[in-house]
Amino acid sequence: MEQTVTIVIPALNAATVLGPTLAACAEAEAPILVIDGGSTDATAAIARAAGARVIVAARGRGLQLTAGGAAAQSPWLLFLHADTRLAPGWWAAIQPAIGQPDRAWYFRFALDDPGSQARRLERLVAWRCRLFALPYGDQGLLISQALYTQLGGFRPLPLMEDVDLVRRLGRSRLGALPIAALTAATRWQREGWWRRSARNLLCLLLWFLGISPTTIKRLYG
Repeated sequence: MEQTVTIVIPALNAATVLGPTLAACAEAEAPILVIDGGSTDATAAIARAAGARVIVAARGRGLQLTAGGAAAQSPWLLFLHADTRLAPGWWAAIQPAIGQPDRAWYFRFALDDPGSQARRLERLVAWRCRLFALPYGDQGLLISQALYTQLGGFRPLPLMEDVDLVRRLGRSRLGALPIAALTAATRWQREGWWRRSARNLLCLLLWFLGISPTTIKRLYG
């Protein structure tokens, strides 16, 4: 029997975060592809223990997403980051979206930090999505195989592959799903909330100015 959705997760040394992500995915009983960019930790073992298929690809999220999209066979694709877990009830929440193959869908951004800084950032991301129709990869992307193929899929970019794809989609073909994608706040906690957010914004501005993604990647770290 053909599965409706294949879940594609690029990963690199994600052993500390991948388990909860895969556990949340199990709600759908869908095929899961973990695209490993050469991890040296237990990422691959954790993925296989959870029933996922592991595909080794060249390092780089754009390259890994491209490989995952090419390997998936289902009519719908759900791209997720390794440190992003979907809230309970997500499988039921996406069912109306699956009836609309001419659109792509993203989840509500949320962070696993209880502090006010996390809530403030969540509100800013919601504002960015409403005003600019610009969700990032840590909000997931549910897209039909037909639309993904029509757009040419993810490009093998070292960074900004998520922005590149949603800009090709455009506002009219993007929809928001009423459920959270909970992302680990580790990067903001480690680097500082304002510093990390400012760096992300700078990378976005440079991309819109036409700066090479390779150059932006060096800044992003």
